[in-house]
Amino acid sequence: MQAKLISIGNSLGVRLPKAVIEQAGLTDKLDIKVSGDAVIIRSTKRPRENWDSAAAACHRASEDQLRDWDALAEMFAM
Repeated sequence: MQAKLISIGNSLGVRLPKAVIEQAGLTDKLDIKVSGDAVIIRSTKRPRENWDSAAAACHRASEDQLRDWDALAEMFAM
């Protein structure tokens, strides 16, 4: 697929077809990165996304015991 740069105010932009946006799962907030001669556009991941399911998995595996943290804190206490 090819596209052209278009004027948007004092900037230039690229129009993405709806099918491309849907296929890539793009949302209204994007991360844009330049890598060599390529521009990479990704949806911004939300902070703490899926933490609820990760916490539930830790609980089911009994990996959420505070005594684990206490032992770790004692290792670094001086």
